[in-house]
Amino acid sequence: MTQNISLRNVPGRYGVARLDPDAPIPKWFDGPGFAALLRADDEVTVVCAFERIPDGVEVDGPWRCLRSLGPFAFNATGIVQSLVNPLSNADIGIFVLCTFDGEHLLIPECDAARAVAVLTEAGHDCQA
Repeated sequence: MTQNISLRNVPGRYGVARLDPDAPIPKWFDGPGFAALLRADDEVTVVCAFERIPDGVEVDGPWRCLRSLGPFAFNATGIVQSLVNPLSNADIGIFVLCTFDGEHLLIPECDAARAVAVLTEAGHDCQA
């Protein structure tokens, strides 16, 4: 069964940066707006305002962000799938980050308007 999710726009333009696995948390990571840092054994991924990422750092973007309006039960199924499937079927790439209360969908800035239309057509409520 497809989930119908309410989403809101998270203001700003975001970058996804890749750092070495032993890199310290960069000072430019901290600042206003949505940000996330993920440390794996082979890399550190930083998501923050695109404008804060300095030259010389490996980065992809800019991205726009939509956030689901949760919270959802941790054992709920199909939440991410109901958001990813219509975008994937429309050939829109995404980067998904989940938090305690919801999902953040990073969408390439060039596809943002089309992504909102695709998600709305799929039955989701995309609020500006």
